[in-house]
Amino acid sequence: MMFRAFIHIFLHVAIPGMVAWVSFRNILMRAWLVMLATTLIDLDHLLADPIYDATRCSIGFHPLHQYPIIVFYALLALWPKTRLIGVGLVIHMILDGIDCLWMQYD
Repeated sequence: MMFRAFIHIFLHVAIPGMVAWVSFRNILMRAWLVMLATTLIDLDHLLADPIYDATRCSIGFHPLHQYPIIVFYALLALWPKTRLIGVGLVIHMILDGIDCLWMQYD
């Protein structure tokens, strides 16, 4: 579980960096920092009891990780003014979803 948690956190930093490098190179640092800032969405974990549970899937459990809201995040990625935020949030949800799948095999 510790290895999975390390990889999960690493990917939350590395994947936005790679997306910024490939897609937003002209504003690389700004794009990466905005997408990293979307990790603040995990503040909704503070509403859970316990706050952290390594065996709990975030998707569908935490308020800001609900499926209808994830659709909204994808819509944010379509509009140029909110694109970086939307892309960061979608990346975050995809990575959380991968973590949920990985949990099934731990």
